[in-house]
Amino acid sequence: MSSFKLTIVCPDGCLFDGEAEFIRLRTTGGDVGILPNHIAYAAAIGMGECAVQFEGKKRYAACIGGMITVADNVVSVITTTFEWKDEIDLPRAKAALKRAEEKLASEDITEAERKLFEAKRRRALVRISVAEKKE
Repeated sequence: MSSFKLTIVCPDGCLFDGEAEFIRLRTTGGDVGILPNHIAYAAAIGMGECAVQFEGKKRYAACIGGMITVADNVVSVITTTFEWKDEIDLPRAKAALKRAEEKLASEDITEAERKLFEAKRRRALVRISVAEKKE
């Protein structure tokens, strides 16, 4: 099967550097899938699930924020947050969701705080969705 060079980096360091057959992730414009020999492409990464296929196996992750670029069969994902499914702390994500929802239910928060807690809620939902994904 043909492949492309894939690098995934985040502030914690390089999380993947090798050959891949496929990557799908959420951009700010919607989901995008990249296969070998894709045309040149660049987009801002949104908040959602990422699927990477390499060595014939698919692996899932929560991917939040950043940039994806494609050029000359090289794909670079530079992301704010990237957590492989098996590395997500599910109880922690559920606790974060509960805290965010409690804050959002409060009438004593500013509009700026509401936006912050809504973003925290969405991040927790992405992590929970990926962690609970049936393969």
